[in-house]
Amino acid sequence: MSATIDDWLLEILACPQSKAPLRLDADAQELICDESGLAYPIRDGIPVLLVEEARRIGTDPHA
Repeated sequence: MSATIDDWLLEILACPQSKAPLRLDADAQELICDESGLAYPIRDGIPVLLVEEARRIGTDPHA
């Protein structure tokens, strides 16, 4: 299942840590913050914007 986020929603979402914009990685089902280096999961179509649930970019999401 591929994640989809409406463009208008993606425009208003921000990283809770850095307050920077997020970009969608639909294949990985994540919202990426390049500034903080965090990837937030999208579960059942809902972005989980909790720093505790994010993974550092460059780490294996299945580890």
